[in-house]
Amino acid sequence: MTRRLIVLRHAQAEPLIDGSDHERPLTAEGREQARAAGAHLASGALFPDRVICSTAFRTRQTVELVAESLPDSPPVDFERDLYGADVPAAMELISRTAPEVGTLLVVGHNPTMAQLVGAFMPDEPLDSFPTAGLAVIDLEVEWLYAAPGTGAARLLT
Repeated sequence: MTRRLIVLRHAQAEPLIDGSDHERPLTAEGREQARAAGAHLASGALFPDRVICSTAFRTRQTVELVAESLPDSPPVDFERDLYGADVPAAMELISRTAPEVGTLLVVGHNPTMAQLVGAFMPDEPLDSFPTAGLAVIDLEVEWLYAAPGTGAARLLT
């Protein structure tokens, strides 16, 4: 069984003025970006079976808006560790995915999401990964063994 990893950077968030970065909401443009990302997934029949999402408010909002375009809302695992994760920590979370999950959506933050995608594109440097950026990584291994070199990434947006 081929595994498909969909990587999504959260949509555009309000700038941090006061309070916590963790609680920044999406802007109006960010809400539209998230809906467009969901529509893009739906148009390509890229339906996640499960989601790993940072606990930041902007990522939670992004997932909710993306799910509006999907025929079924997949179960979401909110992972506080994804909020400040580096690529190895993100890969550790991904490796814990149940074997029966065929398509996993990970919603997080830059620079980690860009670096994660870039690690699966060694021959094509990733110059940027914008807000609501989407990439698909087709893996040749089970989640437990997922690592750079075990699949190939392509940018969707």
